[in-house]
Amino acid sequence: MDIDTISKAYPVSFTDAEWRARLSPEQYQVLRHHGTERPGSCALLREKRPGTFACAGCGNPLFEGATKFESGTGWPSFDVPLEGAVETTEDRTLGMLRTEVHCSQCGGHLGHVFPDGPPPTHQRYCMNGVALTFTPAEAK
Repeated sequence: MDIDTISKAYPVSFTDAEWRARLSPEQYQVLRHHGTERPGSCALLREKRPGTFACAGCGNPLFEGATKFESGTGWPSFDVPLEGAVETTEDRTLGMLRTEVHCSQCGGHLGHVFPDGPPPTHQRYCMNGVALTFTPAEAK
């Protein structure tokens, strides 16, 4: 779903000062100002356990660990989000057209999606690891 993140009211909303207090400086830059972390800089890049990746801004579950794959880009990549977890907008920065991915609950910038992922979706949700948290699945 393509959305206008500037004018949309989200279920989870905080003032700028509250976002700054809740997030680390790097999380704030990525989630609230569409920043990008350095490739290869996040520990979640190497996370391979079963579990759930969620928005670091609001805790909204975004991706299941089973949908994560190694893309070689230096950022955590997934082939499909949880239903209703993310929304997209057009991003025309950097002189190109990309599809930006946002959290559906707080509007936080997560990364971009590209049509070069593995079958069957052929999607690569290239996410900033600092914009995510990870909760391992409980052992059975």
